[in-house]
Amino acid sequence: MSSPKLFQPFDVGGLHLANRIVIAPMCTYSAVDGQMTDWHTIHLGSLAHSGAALLTIEATAVEPEGRISYADVGLWDDATEAAMARTLESVRRHSAMPIAIQLAHAGRKASTARPWDGGAQIAPGQAHGWQTVAPSALPFAAGENPPAALDRAGLDRVRDAFVAAARRAARLGIDAVQIHAAHGYLLHEFLSPLSNHRTDDYGGSLENRMRFPLEVFDAVRAAFPADRPVTVRVSGTDWVEGGWDIEQTAAFAKALESRGADAIHVSSGGLDPRQAIPVGPNYQVPLARAVRQAVSIPVVAVGLITEPEQAEAIVATGDADLVALARTVLYEPHWPWRAAAALGGQVEVPPQYLRSQPRQYRDLLRTSVPAA
Repeated sequence: MSSPKLFQPFDVGGLHLANRIVIAPMCTYSAVDGQMTDWHTIHLGSLAHSGAALLTIEATAVEPEGRISYADVGLWDDATEAAMARTLESVRRHSAMPIAIQLAHAGRKASTARPWDGGAQIAPGQAHGWQTVAPSALPFAAGENPPAALDRAGLDRVRDAFVAAARRAARLGIDAVQIHAAHGYLLHEFLSPLSNHRTDDYGGSLENRMRFPLEVFDAVRAAFPADRPVTVRVSGTDWVEGGWDIEQTAAFAKALESRGADAIHVSSGGLDPRQAIPVGPNYQVPLARAVRQAVSIPVVAVGLITEPEQAEAIVATGDADLVALARTVLYEPHWPWRAAAALGGQVEVPPQYLRSQPRQYRDLLRTSVPAA
């Protein structure tokens, strides 16, 4: 019997992946002054034994004002870099899984409380609050403190912060960078006409609205080692009339491909509280399919992918090249083990965990011995 497509190896740029399952970046709001803590060592260490092909570090702010909340991870100075180095050293000691990082700036959706504290915006002058920035001085929600519109110096500062973070990621030996241009955060805010009302070269036409995100991509691509992938996460649609949509996403993806992007990860929404999302299994897969038809670089699908047969169908039909798991793998950290058993694929399992596997599936498992 041929191997299921989900468990066939795949290359993204110069990075070899053992299968088509990647772990999406997921914020855990557990950093201190941008610095990773023991929480991140336990969290990432658990996911590093999942059997997926790639683990992506959560949205990592390139400057303090770019954090979604005061408890977000950052990579903007020596202290945040050293904290991440400690976590990565611990994780890598016991896992060979490649690790990517999502570099991000939250824009007008920054300066919020942690989700379990309500997630509301924290205004400047209040504890843990600061002035947000955006393409235009338009708040995310009515009643919020408006962001400051970025001027030329601000644009340069943010671009350079992405570059500096990419260089730090390279020093840390991170295998790939994903630039966050989705979910209503800063780069997505430039893309969408709902949040970008600028009248200069960075607003108005689609070409102008794409300009700053493309400048950031170009700068990061130049700063990160050429043999390591740089990918981009996009929202395929705002799910709001008159907003960013799949046709514009396809044009953006083509522009990214022409500049050397190695993959596009297609999500959706997050920009406007009016969004009407038809949530259900595979609800974002048509967006990934549309991008896949527009570009020749790999495309990643994400969103309520919960069953092995579902994931296999997505990659086997060519709707996407890879699937990304988020909440699914939080609920079931060894989901790829179950998928391998169900589909007849192979997956990496630490020998310490072999006793957990049904005898009839053990011949499908590869074991990895952790370093001393």
